[in-house]
Amino acid sequence: MTAKKAKCTEKPIIKLEDVWKVYKMGKVEVQALRGLSLEIYPCEFVAIMGPSGSGKSTTMNMVGCLDIPTKGKILLEDRDISELHESDLAQIRGRVIGFVFQQFNLIPSLTALENVMLPMIFQDIPSFEREGRAGKLLKMVGLGDRMNHRPNELSGGEQQRVAMARALSNNPRVILADEPTGNLDTKTGKEVMLMLTKLHEEESKTIVMVTHDPNVASYADRTIKLEDGRVDEN
Repeated sequence: MTAKKAKCTEKPIIKLEDVWKVYKMGKVEVQALRGLSLEIYPCEFVAIMGPSGSGKSTTMNMVGCLDIPTKGKILLEDRDISELHESDLAQIRGRVIGFVFQQFNLIPSLTALENVMLPMIFQDIPSFEREGRAGKLLKMVGLGDRMNHRPNELSGGEQQRVAMARALSNNPRVILADEPTGNLDTKTGKEVMLMLTKLHEEESKTIVMVTHDPNVASYADRTIKLEDGRVDEN
């Protein structure tokens, strides 16, 4: 684990304690995580790196509270997620965490504006407020003139910016970005990274990013390296 600087002294917003994740594939058990412990602090920018099969994607699912461990604890704002009902977890997750995916995961039949509005529906935000907030976010990411375009009418970089606006729709404290530049050319990827850096520095957002690219990881304050489902301390 390496660090460029320590920015935050608060208690962790997300904490994994001796987390194991075992998947059963027929008679075979695959240990994706093997006693992983890590802490994410408010307003950090953290990169998670590691070779294929090191557990990066599983770690992202755990940090994002999208899955529960086979054993061990995951604490989100000091609450053990294994003790929460799925409906309660979904509400907390929707309020605290915004997701940016490599494949964008936009709904093809919805416009950019409607895609950004979608997460707010599950937080019971009134329709007039949803539309106003979504419009402001799309303008913020430079897509004020593309609000009514559907994903197939947008470039890859524009789709990723819609995905970032959607991730911000509920004003989360944490943004999880899974290979955010993976499907983008170098120039567009750099633009996306500058946007994430701006959110981190100017909006005090906590950023957790999975990447295989050392150049992308260099934007982070801290890099966590994984090997065989554990933190590589070397």
